[in-house]
Amino acid sequence: MGTFRKWIRGRQAFHTQTRADEILNDTISASIAVNLQHLSKLFSEIPQLITRTLTLKTGQEAVLAYMEGLVDKTIINRDIIRPLLDHKLNPEHSWEDTISVCQMKKVRKWTEIEQAILVGKSILFVDKELVALELETQGGPQRAIQEPQAEASLKSAHLGFIESASQNIALIRRYIPSRELKIKQFKIGTRGEVPVSLLYLADVVNPQLIRELENRIKLIDVDTVITTGEIEGFIEDNPYTPFPQFTVTERPDTTASHLLQGRAAVIIDRAPGALVGPMNFVAFFQTVDDYSVRWTTATFVRLLRFVAFFIAIFTPSLYIAMISFHYEVIPLQLLLSVGESRERVPFPPIIEAFIMEIVLEMLREAGVRLPSPIGQTIGIVGGIVIGQAAVQAGIVSNIMVIVVAITAISSFIIPSIEMAAGIRLLRFPMMLMAFAFGMVGIIIGMMVIIIHLLTLESLGNPYGSPISPLRISDMKDTFVRLPVWLMKKRPLSVGPRQLRRQGATRKRRNDE
Repeated sequence: MGTFRKWIRGRQAFHTQTRADEILNDTISASIAVNLQHLSKLFSEIPQLITRTLTLKTGQEAVLAYMEGLVDKTIINRDIIRPLLDHKLNPEHSWEDTISVCQMKKVRKWTEIEQAILVGKSILFVDKELVALELETQGGPQRAIQEPQAEASLKSAHLGFIESASQNIALIRRYIPSRELKIKQFKIGTRGEVPVSLLYLADVVNPQLIRELENRIKLIDVDTVITTGEIEGFIEDNPYTPFPQFTVTERPDTTASHLLQGRAAVIIDRAPGALVGPMNFVAFFQTVDDYSVRWTTATFVRLLRFVAFFIAIFTPSLYIAMISFHYEVIPLQLLLSVGESRERVPFPPIIEAFIMEIVLEMLREAGVRLPSPIGQTIGIVGGIVIGQAAVQAGIVSNIMVIVVAITAISSFIIPSIEMAAGIRLLRFPMMLMAFAFGMVGIIIGMMVIIIHLLTLESLGNPYGSPISPLRISDMKDTFVRLPVWLMKKRPLSVGPRQLRRQGATRKRRNDE
C-alpha cells in the first residue's frame, strides 16, 4: 500500500511539473497569483527579481516585476508607480495612459517576458488582463564618457565609446547628423541575447558589402558574445593570418571617418568599441591626428610608421644573419666591437635573440596587466635592470640589447594594436629563417609576407589596395598624406557607391 501511494505521488508530481513546464512556455494568465507563481518558477534562486504589488484606483491589483541592479529606479518610481497610484478613474482614459515611460508594448508570451526582465526592462501585470506591459526602464551602472587610453589623441576630440550601444551610436550621430546613416539591428546569442547594430551610410557604402556583412552576422550561433573580438573572429575572411582584417576602435571620430569613406561599423552592446571593415593594409597606419596637422608633418610621421614596420620585423633577423653568415658586410671597426661584446656570450645569436625577445614580451605583458603606476615602473626599471644584468653576466651582448630596444620602439610606433601584435608574431619565424638560411631566408620570408598581403581579402575587398590592385587616385592618402583639398574622392579600395566627397556636385561611380 505504501509503495502504491509513493507511485501515485510520483505520478502527480510528474504531471504537475510537466504542466508547469507547458504553462511556462505558454501565454500569461489573467490571474495575478498564477502569474506570480510562474515568475517564481522562471527566476528560481534569483533573489534580484523584485515584484511590487500595487492596488490601482480602479480596484484592480497589479504587480510590477523587474531585476534589481538593471533598472533605473527613478523611472520606476516617477513614471510608473506614482502615476498608477495617483490615477483617478476616467471613462475616457485607461490605466495604461497614465504611465509616462517613453516606450512600452504589450506582451503575452512568457519567453518575451523572461528576456525583457533579464535585459533590464520592467513588466506590469494587471489582474484580469491577458496581456502585460513591457516598459523601457533600463539603467544600472554605467561608465562616464572619457578619452580612450589606448587611442590617445593630441589635437582631436577626447571622447571615447562606453559600454552602451545607444550612447555609442549617439556619439557617432554627433559627427554624422545625416538621415543616410542607417542602422540594422540583430540579436546574437542563444543563452544571452546581445543587441548588435550595423551602421553605414546608405548613399555611400556598397550594398553588396552590407549584404555580405549582414549574412555573416546572421550565421553566428553561440551562447552569447562578450567582446567585439569574438564577432571579428566569426566574420573575418582568413582566421589564420597574423594581419587584422578589421579594426576595433574606441573613438567615435575615427568610426565616423571610416563610415564617410564607405566602410561599415558593427557596435555591440556592453562592448566599448566599434568593429570597422573592410580594412586594407595601409589603413592601419593612419590615425585621426594625421588630418589635424599640416600635410608635410603627417607625411613624415606616416613614412616613419612604414619604416618602423620593416624595422620591427627584420632587425633581429638581420642581426642573426650578419653575425652567423654575412659578417664580411659589417665594417671592420664595428665587427671588432661586436666581437668584443660577444666574447663572453656562450649562446649562438639565435638563442641570444630569442631570450631577449621573450623577456621583452613578458615585460610588455606584465606592464599591461598591472595597474598603471606599477606597470610603467615594471616596464622601465625591469628593462634596464634585466638588460644591464644580462650583459654583465655574459648571457647576451650589448649589441643584442640595442637591437631589441630598437625593435621594441619601432613596434610601439604602429598606431594599431592589432597590427603591432601581428608584427611581433612575424618576428620569430623571420629569426628562424635568418638562422637557417641567412639573407636568403630573410628575402624568402619577405617575399612570402608580401605575397600573403597581396592575396589577403577583407570582406571580399583586396587587402593590398591601393598597391595591388593599383589605384593611383588613392595614393594621395597612403604612404603620403597630401593636402585635404586635393583628396576630392573617397578611396576606391572599399568600392563606394558615391565617389565624390567635396563640392556641390556628387557623382556616382557608375556615372564617372
